[in-house]
Amino acid sequence: MFSIRAVLAGCVAALCALPPAAAADVPAVTAATTSTSAAVPAPARPRIALVLSGGGARGLAHIGVLKVLKELHVPIDMVVGTSMGGVVGGAYAAGASVADLEKMARETNWARVVADRPPRDELAFRRREEDLLLPSRIEFGTSRNGISTPPAAASNAALEMALNRLLPAGMRDRPASQLPLPFRSVASDLVNGELVELVDTPLFLSMRASLAVPGVFAPVRVNNRLVVDGGLVRNLPVDMARAMGADIIIAVNVGTPLAPEKELGSAIGVAQQMLQILTEQNVQRSLKELRPQDILVAPDLTGVSFLDFENYARAMRAGEQAAQALAARLAPLALPPEQYAAREELRLAAPALLDVALPLTRLAVESEGDINPRILQAQSGLVEGQAVSQEDVLKAAARLYGRGDVARVETEVVDAGDQRAVTIKAVEAPWASSRLRVGLEMASDFRDSNTFALKLLHVRSNLNSWGGELRSMVQIGTARNFGVQYWQPLGAGNPWYIAPSLQYTSQAVDLFDKGRRNARVAYSGQGASLVLGRQFGFWGDLQFGITRSEVKADVSIPADPSYPKERALGTNQFVQFRVDTLDSPGFPTRGVLFDATWTRSATTGTGESGLGRSAITGLKAFGSGNWAGHVYGEWARAQRGEAPLSLGGFLRLSGTQFESVTGRSVALARFVMARRIGSLPSTLGGAVRAGFSLEMGGGFDQSERWKATKFTQASSAFISVDTRFGPVYVASGASKGGESTLYLFLGPVW
Repeated sequence: MFSIRAVLAGCVAALCALPPAAAADVPAVTAATTSTSAAVPAPARPRIALVLSGGGARGLAHIGVLKVLKELHVPIDMVVGTSMGGVVGGAYAAGASVADLEKMARETNWARVVADRPPRDELAFRRREEDLLLPSRIEFGTSRNGISTPPAAASNAALEMALNRLLPAGMRDRPASQLPLPFRSVASDLVNGELVELVDTPLFLSMRASLAVPGVFAPVRVNNRLVVDGGLVRNLPVDMARAMGADIIIAVNVGTPLAPEKELGSAIGVAQQMLQILTEQNVQRSLKELRPQDILVAPDLTGVSFLDFENYARAMRAGEQAAQALAARLAPLALPPEQYAAREELRLAAPALLDVALPLTRLAVESEGDINPRILQAQSGLVEGQAVSQEDVLKAAARLYGRGDVARVETEVVDAGDQRAVTIKAVEAPWASSRLRVGLEMASDFRDSNTFALKLLHVRSNLNSWGGELRSMVQIGTARNFGVQYWQPLGAGNPWYIAPSLQYTSQAVDLFDKGRRNARVAYSGQGASLVLGRQFGFWGDLQFGITRSEVKADVSIPADPSYPKERALGTNQFVQFRVDTLDSPGFPTRGVLFDATWTRSATTGTGESGLGRSAITGLKAFGSGNWAGHVYGEWARAQRGEAPLSLGGFLRLSGTQFESVTGRSVALARFVMARRIGSLPSTLGGAVRAGFSLEMGGGFDQSERWKATKFTQASSAFISVDTRFGPVYVASGASKGGESTLYLFLGPVW
């Protein structure tokens, strides 16, 4: 019987006798001597970690690096990422192919992702209606504690939808530590500034938290900690990869360099520089942790900014070129093609199955906040018993985001055989149930027509379990207006509603005779109305209403005491049908705007019959590439007096006096075309366009014969800028046989 102590003593003596270089070979030698039939194992392959930094749009360069690593057959054993590096790395670790990642970069609508809210044509109809009342996107939350700003400049909706589509099926809620490749991402605790290592967090939440760039995307709560982008504490987490057991690190640094002094002349520039300093300092510390055997990939991303997602192709190409330049150092890490293919087969997710619609046997809707889940269920559009696809569930989530008061929507789909169960959880945005929108509107033709307005729009939603809403609007300036409307659905999720309202208005109106101003009338009016309406999805509604009003008028120019002051009382009944699917109220590129209104006044008691008026307006927008435009038409008529619409001014017979063309009937046709020539930063606005308009219209009496001379031809050339305050136009217009005029507009112009 042998002695264990003797064996141990022999091993110690042998180790002490061996030179240092041979000590590492002892286990192999021992294995060979203890069994003559065993083969000598090959030296262990070093464990390779891929560390991907944050950098916003610059992080799309990671995809180009992954493409080269695949071509060289370099294996990856673990992935660590921050911010956009966490998104690309998390999807790769979950089984997304390089082709999937390239498709994500190419097909994602990045303008929507970084926009301040969901696309307008996905908003609820009342939210779209607010855009026409006040096109500004400057909004605040109001409460007893004062005024608060939204937690982010960009909406969560499009970002989370993009992440949902990026992740392979079944991987959304899998813990980050249980992916085909070990994966870690980094976030920053917004309260204490500590690093938060996201280990067992569901993959979707892990990626979303790491990408919560302060001021751009809203913070995320993980394990009761409020976290944001990890780049603030560890933008290139080399130490985390080392702690996971990495022998060799391939680090890809795409961080934004510090801006030169000439770009620091604004408060925004200084604030951005402060964040970059924090990020760059921790990156430099991480770079010092790299060892000689590690490889640093630093793509040349000159000209690609943090939010420049439209430059995705350039970013990916820069990553590819930087990795190819290091091919000589990467090649020794490569595996034989057969071994690499076997590893990739284990990593890659199974091809996505055809998105087949299955019967919805169970629909559970949960609400975190004051929103009634029954309302959310009705607005989702999902109905138990009907067949629904995965895409239908994503569209349902988008509809709930379109309410405007939802911060997050989580969906879960569970299939059992040929049946499907769906769970939807909506989290109310705490600031959005009481919103204040502020807007400034100006218009000038640099002649006699100059107007301005300061507008405030307040909306208080979820007043009761049926979703009651109070909307108040105040306007001061050239015109003074005040209105308040209480909107009450007739049941939770019911499309029918009632809407009583009160209005007051006061302003001066110029009167024209054959295009020449001959008087100015100051008037004020007040009224009350009651509407019974029905909404049709998110795209339109039908209203039946009655209005009781009082109007007082006084001729202020020419000043003549002999002109009597007028006072009139009236009761009107009306029917109005509206459709609104435009993507933008300022310069739409797709969608339709339609309004048909019929109004009838009660008899006046003077023997005259009631007065009927009708008006129809319609706009169809279109776009292709950098070009966009619309065709527009309107027609209005009155049984007596003047039609409810008048013409004159920019895009309404450009070059003519504002509202100088009237008649018992009025007609207008317009064609507008413009090319995108640039864009503002997403935090300030959108596209900059240069374009032109062709217009034709006029006012006439129905008893008169239609003559070409009754219609005026006009045109304009303009520069338009989509800003967060609303659309801005600088234009020059002229009418045939009339004068040319310059225009400046901030606000709606249709």
